[in-house]
Amino acid sequence: MDEYAGLILAGYFSILAVLCIFGAHRLILTRLFRKNVVWEPEPEQRFDDLPLVTLQIPVFNEKLVVERIIDACAAIEYPRDKFQIQVVDDSTDETRALAAAKCAEWAARGLDIEHIHRTNRVGFKAGGLDNAMRGAKGELIAIFDADFLPPTDFLHRSIHFFADEAVGMVQTRWDHLNRDYSTLTQVQSIMLDAHFAIEHATRSFSNLFFNFNGTAGIWRRATIDDAGGWHHDTLTEDLDLSYRAQLKGWRFRFLPNVVCPAELPIETSAFKSQQHRWAKGSIQVMLKSLGNIWRGKVPLAVKMEATFHLTGNLAYVLMMINTLFLVIPSMVVRGHWDWWQIILIDGPVFTLASLSFIWFYMASQRAVFGTAKGRRRYIPALMSIGLGLGLNNTRAVLEALAGQQSEFVRTPKTGSVGTNAVAPKKTYRLPKGGWGLFEFAIGLMYTAAIIWAITEGVWGSIPFLMLFQNGFLFIGGMTIWESWQQHRARRSLAKELPAGT
Repeated sequence: MDEYAGLILAGYFSILAVLCIFGAHRLILTRLFRKNVVWEPEPEQRFDDLPLVTLQIPVFNEKLVVERIIDACAAIEYPRDKFQIQVVDDSTDETRALAAAKCAEWAARGLDIEHIHRTNRVGFKAGGLDNAMRGAKGELIAIFDADFLPPTDFLHRSIHFFADEAVGMVQTRWDHLNRDYSTLTQVQSIMLDAHFAIEHATRSFSNLFFNFNGTAGIWRRATIDDAGGWHHDTLTEDLDLSYRAQLKGWRFRFLPNVVCPAELPIETSAFKSQQHRWAKGSIQVMLKSLGNIWRGKVPLAVKMEATFHLTGNLAYVLMMINTLFLVIPSMVVRGHWDWWQIILIDGPVFTLASLSFIWFYMASQRAVFGTAKGRRRYIPALMSIGLGLGLNNTRAVLEALAGQQSEFVRTPKTGSVGTNAVAPKKTYRLPKGGWGLFEFAIGLMYTAAIIWAITEGVWGSIPFLMLFQNGFLFIGGMTIWESWQQHRARRSLAKELPAGT
């Protein structure tokens, strides 16, 4: 028995030690943020003659938002003789007609705008963008996804950074149209705020590699061509192109003060699908690019940061090993330990693995809002939902490592602003929720563990166990609920349709 106990604790703490390394990395990023980031950067030089810009809007079945994004992009302030818009449309529903009509409306008003519709989705978003490049006139290519609302001064505030001919891409910061919709959107907004305000800003101003996020940014066309163009062998074509371009020597700039708001997924299933795509795509890029990065002639600091960036989702696999096989057994094994023994060993681990997590995300809220006050109440939900994503993102990582290809699954757009939205189950089909049963079962397993801890008086473990319990019960339960609601909506629709439809 002692031998098995030793193996359990050795495995448990070995995995926590690796997770602590990722935690320490978050602390380093936060420190570099405070040291290096300039929140209001200014271009070192400006264009005397503004360059021609092509703005591309990739869409696929976006009927609720496609007219809004076209209007918003058409309203951007820029000389009309140097501004082109391409609506890159792969839609199979009424989005196609809506986009075509809106493009015709703006063309009649003198705007150089083109509706490009493909009859297939070869290469998905990357394939559509690559296809549209043939008709793109601009030396600079701006890209906006359908759920964004770019500010009218977007180009004037960002274009002059390309006066430096070494700059190949400029990324702006995302904001969130529906941050206040629910606890889920609040948690997502904090996650993305940290990605942009801390990670991107720190990497950019510390001369480290960072990536274009697929939207709300501008590319120099020569950079895309020099890096080999858009590839569609990964689910994150933006991340892939970013690393290829930076390895070619192009510089990227991040503008934290230029903000482009967008919609967050309001359904748990849509959120999980988006996270799955991002996690899987990042591992695919890791497999494709990490060797080239380490063989490349770039500083060691760049190589190390790129490694942390691209391997970050591997932590989900380690976390799930602990979640499924080691957390509860280790609690049972240590049930007889004195409180001071637990604090002595768990204290440093908790500090690096958990407090670093909290500090990192709250630092992003201070950066964005000037204070974390009012945001701290979301810490338990943030930690629980982060844990609850473990199974979903572990699946994504394992699929990527196994070389399993999958379709680019779009995130349903609802036109959500503030606390209002059209329910996606009434518009677009969400991913199936079969894995929700497994996630919910994990939550029940931790509920049983909490009951055991109460009966045995192992009080110190209960708050930790509750994070797992709440995270998996929420993610699993909401996935099951949304799947059932969607099934009911489809059955109701079927009854309303005429026979034979």
